[in-house]
Amino acid sequence: MNLTNLRIWGLATLLVWSCSTYAAKTLIYCSEGSPEGFDPALYTSGTTFDASSRAIYNRLVEFVHGSTEIEPGLAERWEVSDDGLEYTFHLRHGVKFQKTRFFTPSRDFNADDVLFSLQRQLDPNHPWHQYTPGTSWEYFQGMSMPELLKAVVKVDDYTVKLVLASPQAPMLANLAMDFASIMSKEYADQLAAQGRKEMLNQEPVGTGPFFFVNYQKDAVIRYRAHPNYWAGKQSLDNLIFAITTEASVRLQKLKAGECQILPYPNPADVALIRDDSSLKMPELQGLNVGYLAFNTQQPPFDKPEVRRALSMAINRQAILDAVFQGAGSLAKNPIPPTMWSYNEATPADEYNPEKAKQLLAEAGVSNLEMKVWAMPVQRPYNPNARRMAELIQADFAKIGVKVSIVSYEWGEYLARSKEVDRDGAILMGWTGDNGDPDNFLGVLLSCDGVGGANRAQWCNAEFDALIKKARTLPNQADRAELYKQAQLLFKEQAPWATIAHSVVFMPMSKRVKNFVIDPLGYHRFDGVDIE
Repeated sequence: MNLTNLRIWGLATLLVWSCSTYAAKTLIYCSEGSPEGFDPALYTSGTTFDASSRAIYNRLVEFVHGSTEIEPGLAERWEVSDDGLEYTFHLRHGVKFQKTRFFTPSRDFNADDVLFSLQRQLDPNHPWHQYTPGTSWEYFQGMSMPELLKAVVKVDDYTVKLVLASPQAPMLANLAMDFASIMSKEYADQLAAQGRKEMLNQEPVGTGPFFFVNYQKDAVIRYRAHPNYWAGKQSLDNLIFAITTEASVRLQKLKAGECQILPYPNPADVALIRDDSSLKMPELQGLNVGYLAFNTQQPPFDKPEVRRALSMAINRQAILDAVFQGAGSLAKNPIPPTMWSYNEATPADEYNPEKAKQLLAEAGVSNLEMKVWAMPVQRPYNPNARRMAELIQADFAKIGVKVSIVSYEWGEYLARSKEVDRDGAILMGWTGDNGDPDNFLGVLLSCDGVGGANRAQWCNAEFDALIKKARTLPNQADRAELYKQAQLLFKEQAPWATIAHSVVFMPMSKRVKNFVIDPLGYHRFDGVDIE
């Protein structure tokens, strides 16, 4: 079957499945890309989290819908020891795992599932630590969890204790993140016995609001409401992700009624969407940052003066006008201005091509040729990476730097961009996962993140010491002071050229009810209804 016929077949089966379930409530979400897999602990992409952790799984604690506040999840309550080194979680009774065509649970959720979910990431000798080729616990590693988490202890079937090496102010918020999603140990044991461990990442089972039905690669993901969900069955009976990579095509589908909600519209279409009486479009200032990350371990980008020169050559205002079209603001720090500890005193980036050319000459750099990587998908922090890369290419040409633009399929892009020997600079970005500055500064710029979420491959001992100390302090004002120092050091060293923070728009049919834009960038469909 050729690609065209495969796409036609995919659309036809989607329509048949939708029509067959018309009497039930079905919501179709035009998602922007394909998930890398369905085990969220292996990844950091919001596209993957939307398709896996937020639909299928739960965590010990959860973020309140539309907020960065913590509420009970699979743990009903918890206590923290006076020294901040022990977190004791009392687990919820009667929580049912999902029954699917490939797994029938024989027991409820308990402490064994928590231990399995965390210990497989923590213990290098755990039988599931390297269960699939290329396994990398990117978030767990990038947040220094292997050195922070000393032990995960089963006190009894419904009590679990986490023992830390040092106090960690963001610990509860960290446990509400996707890497801490709770898997079924019983299902993992079944797969191990069958010699099919890799299926944990392809046919997921959790306790969450929707259960996985099937996935047609790069086309459609189907879910149904978990009938025995501990928080109550959802109003939606069926949830469909119709994978549609082009923003203009997503909008066409929305207008035609082929889907009811979509992310990341083209900025140029925002006014048209607002004028459509059948649609509504809530918006929110994004907790995000878009940037160009230099590979600081490859010459000449290992020199801060070269990175500063290249950053100075970028006309950020032109990018803001052409790419964001009024739906963004210039970025000068690696965290957004809506986040506590944002350093207003950080100097803004100067645009000065002549000075940039002079600085390159002083650094002994001439006839530089480099790659700029452009994402193949729209993200909240970058609605058109190809266009942004072209503008940067033109800016660098003005200072004598020749740029070739490269791109890959999204999953491959994410995987290749983690390589320490990667050439050139890469367009990337981040939406905060837990409302804490450590989620930006620690995950994206720490030494532990090199080879993972730290796409600049930047390891600075002074910066690292500030971040690690800030994690241990209980007082937010004291932590903020250290983070402000870290932002100034970041600006001096320039591992990234910060570009912009964006406004997030979410177009949808007026038939959609109760959808809340999440400040952490998640697209959650629990609690959503459709008329």
